Amino acid sequence: MENPLLLLPQLSISASKDKAYYKVMKVATKEEPHKASKTGAKQKRNRLSLLLQKPEFHEGDHLGKPGNLTKPSSVSPEEAEKWGESFDKLLSEKAGLDAFTKFLKTEFSEENIEFWIACEDYKNSKSAHELLPKAKTIFETFIQKDAPKEVNLDFHTREATSQSMEQPVRSTFDAAQSAVCRLMEQDSYPRFLRSAAYRGLLKGRAAGRGPPRRRSRSFGGSDFQAVRPGLAGW
Repeated sequence: MENPLLLLPQLSISASKDKAYYKVMKVATKEEPHKASKTGAKQKRNRLSLLLQKPEFHEGDHLGKPGNLTKPSSVSPEEAEKWGESFDKLLSEKAGLDAFTKFLKTEFSEENIEFWIACEDYKNSKSAHELLPKAKTIFETFIQKDAPKEVNLDFHTREATSQSMEQPVRSTFDAAQSAVCRLMEQDSYPRFLRSAAYRGLLKGRAAGRGPPRRRSRSFGGSDFQAVRPGLAGW
């Protein structure tokens, strides 16, 4: 019969291994919710990235690919001068949209123009059955609390948009889009016109001609389709 005293070291080693195992499991369990949260946010960012990269998302003469922006040398001074006439004129031209997007990236506020573009695409969906998945992606990416690219909306606009998510229609994001557009027009657009990048595009303008004349106005929900026709579905 074995001496009980000889078994004590083995029992001690086994107990130590069990203790270490449960300690590792406890840490792993605590980390799981955090990992799941990070995974969810990453998936949302990936969906948005895929959305902005799809070729059909940038069809026509009105949209360019963010990240592949127009170089100053490809824009004539006359074309750039027109962008100073009004904000809708800037957004209605591919090169203008690209240049403005590049400017917003330098201010770390590109989520505003990305939201505007997503709303334009949403309203021009080819069929009604596309609205729900698109609306969900836009809402989760730009509007819900702590969204990866949350835009600045007042409480009432955010609440009204949230309620309309129960049964999305083509006008679901009109109020939010209009609010973000006004914010860009009143805040970012004037800074864009004063920026060194924009002034550089205006060089070469005929001598004696004054600075570009602005015709400022705010967009309404119905204005966007007239300005940016022809967007394809996601």
